[in-house]
Amino acid sequence: MDNRKTRILTGITTSGTPHLGNYVGAIRPAIAASRADDAESFYFLADLHSLIKAQDPVRTQRSTLEIAASWLACGLDPERVWFYRQSDIPEISELTWYLTCVAGKGILNRAHAYKAAVDKNRAEGEDDDAGITAGLFMYPVLMGADILIFNADQVPVGRDQIQHIEMARDFGQRFNHIYGREYFALPEALIDEEVATLSGLDGRKMSKSYNNTIPLFAPRDQLKKLVFSMLTDSRAPGEPKDTEGSPLFQLYKVFASAGETAAFARAYADGIGWGDAKQQVFEIVDREIAPLRERYEALMARPQDIEMILRDGAKRLRERYAMPFIAELRAAVGLRDLSDANAMAAADDEGSPVETPVPTFKQYREADGKFYFKLMEGDRLLLTSIGFDSPRDAGRRVAAMKEGALEGNADFRLADGVGSDEVNAALARFVAAQLAHE
Repeated sequence: MDNRKTRILTGITTSGTPHLGNYVGAIRPAIAASRADDAESFYFLADLHSLIKAQDPVRTQRSTLEIAASWLACGLDPERVWFYRQSDIPEISELTWYLTCVAGKGILNRAHAYKAAVDKNRAEGEDDDAGITAGLFMYPVLMGADILIFNADQVPVGRDQIQHIEMARDFGQRFNHIYGREYFALPEALIDEEVATLSGLDGRKMSKSYNNTIPLFAPRDQLKKLVFSMLTDSRAPGEPKDTEGSPLFQLYKVFASAGETAAFARAYADGIGWGDAKQQVFEIVDREIAPLRERYEALMARPQDIEMILRDGAKRLRERYAMPFIAELRAAVGLRDLSDANAMAAADDEGSPVETPVPTFKQYREADGKFYFKLMEGDRLLLTSIGFDSPRDAGRRVAAMKEGALEGNADFRLADGVGSDEVNAALARFVAAQLAHE
C-alpha cells in the first residue's frame, strides 16, 4: 500500500443542529486528531444517510449547512484533510451496488437498527416490516461503501457502531474473495474510551431525541438561559454539594483546566449556591465557544463559500482516489469496454478470462515530507513523479496527466524498461475507461 499514512474516516450525519454534546464528544477530539502528521483524515457529511430518517428537504439542506459551518468554525482545515459531502462522490453509490451484490442478507437481518425496528413492530402487534424502508435495511451497505471506497484503515465510532465496521469488513472480504484480489483494505473500529458524554438539561444524556440539548452556537443570552435551566437538586447555599453525578459540574469540567476544575470542586464542597455555580459554568463554556461562534456566524452568512469548499474537496478526492479505484472495480466485476480485445481474448486453462488491469494512479507521501504519485498497470510500475510540496500540487499534475498526455518529463521519470509510447498508450486506456462510464 505504498507505505501510505494511516487513513482515518469520520462520517457526520446531517440531521439536526450540532449541540455541546456533539462538540465535546465528537467535533473537538476529531479535529485535534486531524492535526496528526502520521494520518490522512477523511471527514464527510453523510447526507445520503440522513434521508433514511428524515424526508424533509429544507431540514436536510439546513442541517448540512449548519454542520459544515460548525466543523469549519471549530478548526477543521480543508487544506489539510479531505472534507466533502457524501452525495458529491457518486462512486460511493456505485460501490454500494457492487457491495449489495455480495452482501449476505442474513448479515443484514442481524443489523441492530433493523432488528430494533422489527422488535418494536412485534411489540406493537404490527407486521415485522411495517414502516421499515429498504434504506434502513441497506444502511450498513452504504456505510461499508463510505469506508471501502477510500480503503480507510480506522473508523472512529461508538460501541453501538462496531457492528457496522465488522459488516464493512465482511463485505470487503467477500468481494476480495469472489474477484480474486485484495481490492479492499479491511477497516478497524477505533474506540476512544475517553470521549466525554454530556448530560442534557434534564439530567439524561444530551440528545436531540430527548429534546434536552444546548445548541453549540446558541447566542450568548440563550446559552446563559439554557445553562441556568439545567437540573439541580434542592440543596441551599452553604450546604455541601456532590460533584459526582452533577450535570452542571460535568459540563464545567469538559471546558475547564485541571486547576479550574479542582477549584470548582472545592466550591461544591464549600456549598456554593446553584445560581453562582451556573454563572461560572456559563462563563467557562462561553469563553471557549464565543470565538468559534463568531467564525460560525461569518460562515453561515456566506453559504456559497461552504459550498465551494465541499465541491472542491469532492472534486479533488474523486480525481485522486474514487474515480481511478471505481474504474479498477468496474474492470474487476466485468463492466468493461467491449472494444477492448485484450480484456476478452485471453483465457486460462479453465476458460476463465484473464484480466488486463486498468492503469491507475497512486498518490502517497514519503518520509521526506513531499508528495509523490506513480502510474501502475496492475502490479507493474510505469512511472514515478518527483516530490511535490503539497498534495494539491501532486493532485493537479495527476489531473493533467489523466487528460491523456505526458506533457514533457520535467516532473516524472519512467520506470526501467518503459518507453513514453507505452505510457501514452496506458494513459489513453485510462481515459477511454473513464469516458466509457461517464
